[in-house]
Amino acid sequence: MTANCILERVIETRSTNDDLLERWRAGQLIDPVARIAHKQTVGKGRAGRSWLANSEDSLCFSLAFPFKRTPAELSGLSLLVGLAVISGIAQACNLSESQLHQAGLRLKWPNDLLLNNSKLAGILIEGGQAKTGDTTWMIIGVGINLSNAEFIAANLGSGLKAISLDQITKTLPDTEYLWLKLISSLEKHLAEFDLYGFQSCRERWMTWDAYRDQSVCISGAGKNSTYGIAKGVDESGALLLQQENKTIAIHAGHVSLRIQS
Repeated sequence: MTANCILERVIETRSTNDDLLERWRAGQLIDPVARIAHKQTVGKGRAGRSWLANSEDSLCFSLAFPFKRTPAELSGLSLLVGLAVISGIAQACNLSESQLHQAGLRLKWPNDLLLNNSKLAGILIEGGQAKTGDTTWMIIGVGINLSNAEFIAANLGSGLKAISLDQITKTLPDTEYLWLKLISSLEKHLAEFDLYGFQSCRERWMTWDAYRDQSVCISGAGKNSTYGIAKGVDESGALLLQQENKTIAIHAGHVSLRIQS
């Protein structure tokens, strides 16, 4: 872990992402900041959804990280974060990434970790540039289900399935230790991403692709559903969807991806 990452631990807050976003908007961020809360009362998921965070059963934190790249040059960032989270989990659980793969861990485009087709973790990225030429600050929120998956699934509703990290490892790592390993992995991966972009890790991401070569349905608010065969991602991290005689790239962030029934 780099020496200039500030670690913050708080008992309770509305949202660690919101806490760091407020500082970014106020121009108060100087060094990377990782902030973890025992309890988040208004935790956030993607597309305005709430993130269920029972403090004993989950790990939720945010990392504010500065990039030299412009926001437009950060395409594929959420996919890269997924790879970093896998690496951090492997290190904290003393497992190889191949063991996690064999256990059924996968990445769902663009920002979820699945374990045997149930949601294990989610990623939310916000931020940007205050003005042209400024440092780009991205606030990366990560939420991981640690245990008690039945309770989490019961509170998700809408038929969504959840699973927890204790389904992979018999002995869960200490939460603080897991957090520190995740932060260390994120810092390493984000620094490399700032230099090389998503292209350098595209092939690695596709080895974890949950839906590659499967029929899928992609839907977004206010848009008609789009169907096709998932064919991985392009060099910018856009989802490639094969349809009859053409392949299209899906860039929109607020979409759902489901195996077509």
